[in-house]
Amino acid sequence: MRMKFIFLLCLTLTLSVCVLSQEAVIDSLKTYHLGEVVVTATRSEKNLSDIGRSVTLVTGKQLESSIYNNLSEVLSQQEGVYIVGTGQNPGMLQSVFMRGANNNHTTIMIDDVRITDPSAVNNALDLSELSLTNLDKLEIVRGTHSTLYGSSAIGGVINLITKKSEKPGWNANAELKTGTFGEGTSEFSENVFVNYTVDHGLYVNGEINNSNVKGLDATVDTITDLNVYKHRDKDGYDHTDFVGKIGFIDDRFDVYASYKRTNQNTDIDKAAYIDDDNYTIDFRRNLFTYGASYHVTENLKLKYIGGYSDMTRIAVDDSSVVSASGETDHTYSDGTWRGSTSTNEIQSNLKLRGFDGVLGGGFYHEAMGFKTYYYSRSSFGVYELKTDLDSLDPNTSTKNIFAHVDLNSSLIDETFDRVSIAVGARWYDHSIFGSKLTYEINPSLKINENALMYLSYSTGFNAPSLFQLYSPERDFVSDITRGNKNLKPETSSSFEFGIKQTVSSNLSFSANYFRTIVDDAIEYVYLWDKNIGIDTLGNDYTRNDFRGDTYLNLGSQTSQGIEFSVSSKISEQFYFSGNFSLVSGKLNYKPSDIDSAQTQGHHVQIYSNGAFIRKEVETLGLVRRPNTVNLSLTYKPIERLALRVDLRHVGSRSDIFYDSRLGPYGALGTVPVADYTLVDFSQKFDVDEHISIGARIDNIFDTKYAEINGFTTRGRGFYLNTRYSL
Repeated sequence: MRMKFIFLLCLTLTLSVCVLSQEAVIDSLKTYHLGEVVVTATRSEKNLSDIGRSVTLVTGKQLESSIYNNLSEVLSQQEGVYIVGTGQNPGMLQSVFMRGANNNHTTIMIDDVRITDPSAVNNALDLSELSLTNLDKLEIVRGTHSTLYGSSAIGGVINLITKKSEKPGWNANAELKTGTFGEGTSEFSENVFVNYTVDHGLYVNGEINNSNVKGLDATVDTITDLNVYKHRDKDGYDHTDFVGKIGFIDDRFDVYASYKRTNQNTDIDKAAYIDDDNYTIDFRRNLFTYGASYHVTENLKLKYIGGYSDMTRIAVDDSSVVSASGETDHTYSDGTWRGSTSTNEIQSNLKLRGFDGVLGGGFYHEAMGFKTYYYSRSSFGVYELKTDLDSLDPNTSTKNIFAHVDLNSSLIDETFDRVSIAVGARWYDHSIFGSKLTYEINPSLKINENALMYLSYSTGFNAPSLFQLYSPERDFVSDITRGNKNLKPETSSSFEFGIKQTVSSNLSFSANYFRTIVDDAIEYVYLWDKNIGIDTLGNDYTRNDFRGDTYLNLGSQTSQGIEFSVSSKISEQFYFSGNFSLVSGKLNYKPSDIDSAQTQGHHVQIYSNGAFIRKEVETLGLVRRPNTVNLSLTYKPIERLALRVDLRHVGSRSDIFYDSRLGPYGALGTVPVADYTLVDFSQKFDVDEHISIGARIDNIFDTKYAEINGFTTRGRGFYLNTRYSL
């Protein structure tokens, strides 16, 4: 009720301004928005102010003029986006949550090619592997977008678009950054970009980005007994990107091919609160993207998009020192996870008066495999365990056909051009669960030249991961496998209502309300002997009550919220921008949703909260989905100098932890995490047209806070950078 009241208040104020300013805004931000063309929202070029969805564009110039260290810091400034890991030790896992959706419900793309981690349990990408290297712009579309982009686009889409041609001749820039964010920490990064563009349209790009971090102890130390031996270490991080791109672009053709190599090595710890002095992850990804577009006529364009990615993650956990004498715990483990994806799509764009249509289709394939080894030696002897999923050759493929049409009432009469409606549909055929259809309906109304009101109803889906489908672990009593090939995709329906308003050349804002329901949510569950009462499970230690673990489509997840953003040029020297996001949600489970063929009728316990599904269960609140506020004030005392203050507030929320008291084997419980507010200061000074110097102070007040339980966050940080552009 509180969120609905706030949204209605924002809407009332907005509509009042729309009416009062209808005649006064003829010379407003219309000119300013002409250059802001985005592609991701509709798969065709469209002005940002004309799109009836919540969209954010971050230009390359904005990225270059900032002193952000990584992609997650940029995304965290946007409404509707919360990323776990942004403030933690560099290299820590970074998970994105958009509009209350799960971390595997956001589609991440580079040049329209979806990037995932097929070897991960839920196929979610770790954002720490993505840098700001070679970025021309960043487009963010909130809300369900499976009609245009397929699986996982339930919370939204993030598209990283790389650089193409520059002005004719040699173009280059180099940047050095250094900083510290706690005692004994340091960060050094170097970036060099070179481009050569020929007059007739040929261009070649090359870029190298390197970061080396000596970090914090990534986990919180809660041991206060001075007699307990501790061998805690600080956790470092190294990241390198190599990028090459060649292409040709003119009035009719746009052809390109690019290659990106990412190497990343991270010191990690065992778990929340538990340090590990010899645990590292070595990650490598090769990414190829390629494509071509051709303007057949002024109104018709054909486009091909392709990409291939392979990744390898090698984890090694050697023995840890457990005593002052140098004794170790005599354990060793390693694992190698591999994954690959390929994308091939074609589309045609047709633009006529009042008509903008996209028709296309494609093929997507993903594969994964892993091998693990565990060794331990004790007084009982040597124990070894090996797993190998490679022999199963887990892979899936998806074929799809999609269509999207924007219809404007000027199609009937040019004098009536304020009403538009966008409709779209996608048919896809998955190699495991078969064919499905998603669709969207998106009407919009231009209240005046500078105000747009819109509605959207869209459906989406998220395919089960390869691990959830194929994981071979099998219970020796029930013979039930952890992987479940009978899994269906998670399906969603999403409603959104919003308004965008440009009040004057100095002020614009937007507001929206959304509600998303995800059905057939995939849950990891324990199974217990159906012949034994739930209240007595685990009471008899001479009896084995366990019947395995698996993945099931079970229940639904509802999230809803309000987003508001504002941008204002207060004066010639002062600029202000801000946004807030309110989000809430719940989970519902019903016994009728249980796949009894997979469970063999055994008791089902949900690992994420410990509940046994004997009756309908409702859980209020979603973990790691806080309300957020971002405020930014920029002051330019002279043209070459910009001073900026940023404030970020993250509301209280719940986090998960393993609770041994939940059921015989335990499960995940929830624990509150306190809210926090961070204040940052940055400045950029242009020495001349080629050289700029920047400085930044993060967390000015050295606020102590937590993003998730058990892991540390960075304290006050000082960063310097210098940039040279040719």
